[in-house]
Amino acid sequence: MEKINQRPITINTMKSEIILIKALILILLMSCNAADKESAKAVAQDKFILTGRIENAGELENVRLLKGETATHAIELESNGGFYFEGSTPDEALYTLLVGERSFMLVLKNGEKVEFNADLSNPDHYTVKGSETSAKLQKLDAIRQKFDKQQVKLHGDFEKRIDSGETMLSIQNDLMAKNERYVSELSEKVLQFFLENKNNLAGFYGMMTLYSVDPTAHEEAIIKHMEEFREKFPNNQDVQSFASHIEEIKPLSIGQQAPDFSSLTPEGKEVKLSDFRGQYVLLDFWAAWCAPCREENPNIVSQYHKFKDKGFTVVGLSLDSDRDAWLKAINDDKLVWTQLSDLKMWDSEAGRLYNITAIPASFMIDPEGKIIGKNLRGPALQRFLERNL
Repeated sequence: MEKINQRPITINTMKSEIILIKALILILLMSCNAADKESAKAVAQDKFILTGRIENAGELENVRLLKGETATHAIELESNGGFYFEGSTPDEALYTLLVGERSFMLVLKNGEKVEFNADLSNPDHYTVKGSETSAKLQKLDAIRQKFDKQQVKLHGDFEKRIDSGETMLSIQNDLMAKNERYVSELSEKVLQFFLENKNNLAGFYGMMTLYSVDPTAHEEAIIKHMEEFREKFPNNQDVQSFASHIEEIKPLSIGQQAPDFSSLTPEGKEVKLSDFRGQYVLLDFWAAWCAPCREENPNIVSQYHKFKDKGFTVVGLSLDSDRDAWLKAINDDKLVWTQLSDLKMWDSEAGRLYNITAIPASFMIDPEGKIIGKNLRGPALQRFLERNL
């Protein structure tokens, strides 16, 4: 039987082999890390990565990522609530992450790995890492969430008070005053936020929030800073689209001369807006078919009779097409001031001139013909008239 030569196993030999194995593992790890870095570098050039975890997700199976209103991605949650998503955007852009009924604003761009974590038992306390702009938006989100809760409470109070038998007018006056206070508080906080962040996209999205909630209170600041955003983010579609809209409304902004026009009374008489120079004029766009307009009419009637002898009048511009319905609404709502219409609804020449896309809408015009207020409704109209007349 042939004897097989074997090298005796010694402690030193074992140590040498262990060292050799460790060295090989280290080389492999270094190779893998280098490969991973190259892979990450490749991803960074044309992708972003969004990862995270949703604690206490319950039966939630996925989260959704929206870019604008069209592109939607369903991201499946793992058993532990984790998720992973790779995407690409040519330029830094706003996304909305929908987690159940809660939405979160994220600004994502290629080259970033963003980590989002939330607990659905307390979704207002979430974390965002890897995106400085998204982290900044958490402050804006907190401001918005407080306002949304106030709106929910207002709605609940309205329902309770209606059920208790209170009159619609008393409820409206009370809740509208509260809502104006909430809107004012929100707009001041959002204004401060966007001014603090006017050098980044978080500030721009703060500006859009401000405009959507209270477009006229800080119109001058919005117009002033919009051009700065437009120049700083030339490839951002949201920025450029909103900038174009602001350009359209500039001629109708507070401080500008109110565009003159002529239209017809129910009797067929041609009347110009400039015929009312020397008075404060509420140019009121409304229609017989517009329920919110009809609900506001009693307030305008009340303020008209209080201040009509102090240099105030109203010019109603109806976006109706049915002449009989228009005349009936004038009579039913006791609208005794000058009423005009070309009965073309949204094709109304005055409506197009004033860029009217929704009603009720109104412009307060001073005796020199300049726009000094917009959409003054409810208690706001009375306060304005008391302050100026």
